[in-house]
Amino acid sequence: MTETHPENRPEWQDSIYLHLRQFAQQALSRETPGHSLQPTLLVNDAYLRLLDQKNINAEDRAQVLAAGAVIIRRLLVEYARKRKALKRGGPEGRGKPLHVSVTDDANPFDALDLHDALNVLAKQNPRAAQVVEWKFFGGLTFEEIAQQLEVSVRTVKGDWRFAKAWLYRTMRTDEDPASE
Repeated sequence: MTETHPENRPEWQDSIYLHLRQFAQQALSRETPGHSLQPTLLVNDAYLRLLDQKNINAEDRAQVLAAGAVIIRRLLVEYARKRKALKRGGPEGRGKPLHVSVTDDANPFDALDLHDALNVLAKQNPRAAQVVEWKFFGGLTFEEIAQQLEVSVRTVKGDWRFAKAWLYRTMRTDEDPASE
């Protein structure tokens, strides 16, 4: 890449890094006390992965931030899987190593359960799943999400309400979300 690309400019790098840090702090604030993952580690990993992305238009700030949200989600899931494997002595059993919430009352959920539920939601309603991913893991505003999806803010807010209700219902049941 040449020096004219935004990702090669220090002010672009600083701005994106600061946004990723906000995303990480926001995601980790939903975790129960006692976790070992620090925002700086999460941000560093996310930033390096973001720079490795080849199909992102670095001039489209919303697209870069949306990609950062996806990367943070994936890193949190990887972290939860590693912790579960260490805590349980392997892949058997489903502990609750990382707790996050998409509800307004901050009830904790397992990150792996959330990941699985989002994958099922993505098959049923891809746009709603993407809204959750960008809003929850990336902290994007409704306006930024609407711009990325090329829909109205009202549509994004409707998708957000639907997805939160769907996830709340799905994750509150003892059933496997894939069975719906």
